Amino acid sequence: MDTLTPPKDAIEVSKYWTWMGNDGIGRTKTKPACEVKVSDAIENSAAVTALFTGKKFPLLIDSRNIKSMEREARKHFSTNGRETKINSFAVLVKSPLSRVIGNFFMGLNKPPVPARLFDNEADAIEWLKQYL
Repeated sequence: MDTLTPPKDAIEVSKYWTWMGNDGIGRTKTKPACEVKVSDAIENSAAVTALFTGKKFPLLIDSRNIKSMEREARKHFSTNGRETKINSFAVLVKSPLSRVIGNFFMGLNKPPVPARLFDNEADAIEWLKQYL
């Protein structure tokens, strides 16, 4: 199941593509080998917010192409201390090590919305459906 190929109408910013899926789940995908800075995180959060149409929505984040991410960018993405239009998020990771790092990060910066890490897209989507 690949619902993570950006459609032609995806919002494209410097390090991400962002779009709303036909299933009501927002999606954001990092570009290959990207190094995410806090300015990129802020830019992509604005793109995610642009998907808002009056009802908060779940978000699937494909982070498997990330090469590195600044600490401040990780903090921004945790959604702590800022208004967000999402009600939950699932992050796709590509390795057991990135899962360990991701779980450690989410433990330090506990998001105010339900959040989980997945290595399987179908499992992530199934989990997010409960927040539609």
